[in-house]
Amino acid sequence: MSADTCGENVSLPLRNLLNSIRCVTDRVRDQAVKAVSHEATKLSLAFSKPPLPSPQDVEKFSESTMKSVLSLSTVYYWLPKDQGVSLRRQVRDATVEVLEGVAQLVEVILSSPLQSLSQDQLTSTGSVWSACDHFAQLPQDNKAAVLMVLSDQIGVVKDAIEEVEQALSEAEDPFSDILDNDQEPRGNQDTYWSEQDRLLIGPCRGLMMAAAACLRKLTSAVKANGDVTTAQNLAQLDDLADITKEISPVVDDLALCLYPPMDYSGVENNVSKLAALLKKVLQIIRSSHVCGESQLTWVQFLEGAVDHNLQKAKDLIQQDS
Repeated sequence: MSADTCGENVSLPLRNLLNSIRCVTDRVRDQAVKAVSHEATKLSLAFSKPPLPSPQDVEKFSESTMKSVLSLSTVYYWLPKDQGVSLRRQVRDATVEVLEGVAQLVEVILSSPLQSLSQDQLTSTGSVWSACDHFAQLPQDNKAAVLMVLSDQIGVVKDAIEEVEQALSEAEDPFSDILDNDQEPRGNQDTYWSEQDRLLIGPCRGLMMAAAACLRKLTSAVKANGDVTTAQNLAQLDDLADITKEISPVVDDLALCLYPPMDYSGVENNVSKLAALLKKVLQIIRSSHVCGESQLTWVQFLEGAVDHNLQKAKDLIQQDS
């Protein structure tokens, strides 16, 4: 028997063991969050109508609720760090959301008139259910966790682009909806874009579109090539998640500074920030395992698009000065 065959015979049972453990972990996680939801419901119902539960019953409710909370917390603490930072963060945040919901429910019960179901109590109970539902829908591995991060970023960047496009398409003052009725109309310079302003918005919008395209293309690359079987690949996925989280705030800053009266120095600053960030993102993508030969084509294209729009924006700002 060859060494390769022998190694395969040894590794196969271990892979099966790993898959079985993960299946058990998923079931434990589901049961733990269902237990918290169930205990929160029992606790809320116990104080929703007379008669009040006895001190002994309240003690039992408290103990069983605490037991469920500790079991849920254990799911996070048992999650191995080598499963990926992005996954652990999302499990941690979801766990905290559930715990804070239960704590808020207890606070409402303590502060509300006993033997009556207040609106606050109904809302707090619903918040616990919502947090538990969110927990049950957590990603199963680091790849799925990173895809969730990318999806959130795509949504925010898309909204920023659409807001700018809507403002551009409106003939009226973009700020008319926030002016007081009795406020005197502002001068044209403060409320409308000049022709030069609109020209400058072009490459700024081009950079924002490049950011959106980068996130979409990266999502497809992670779906196709994302791997969680090695520590190196897990770390690369986490690096991609961390750097892409920086995109939407910078896009928002650029979008906000485009509204009139346009401050060209602020535009130049935010354009440069977004371009530098996108170049960094593309470089990290290029050096990661999700970037194959087919991905390299769009990485190079977007690098060129970033450089083009940055230079065009700077040229227009220079002309104005």
